[in-house]
Amino acid sequence: MKEITVRVTDPVGLHARPATIAVSAATKVGCDVTIEYKNREIDMKSIMAVMSLGIPSQADIVIKCEGKDEEEAIQKIEETLRTNKVIA
Repeated sequence: MKEITVRVTDPVGLHARPATIAVSAATKVGCDVTIEYKNREIDMKSIMAVMSLGIPSQADIVIKCEGKDEEEAIQKIEETLRTNKVIA
């Protein structure tokens, strides 16, 4: 399993548009992807699950990838989120 801890910097947090970007990035990889916030871990491929966490701006989250090509997967997800200014 590979994991990274990042800070959400989008002004609205991980809601609506930023959540859609995150879910889209997760669904493009072939391994299991989860996101953890405040001791709750959910499937990052589910928009409803991601939005249910209510992640605000400046929150630290942990993104985990497990399975085939997990190293490449976590790098792609991180790159997509940084490019779209969801995380810093």
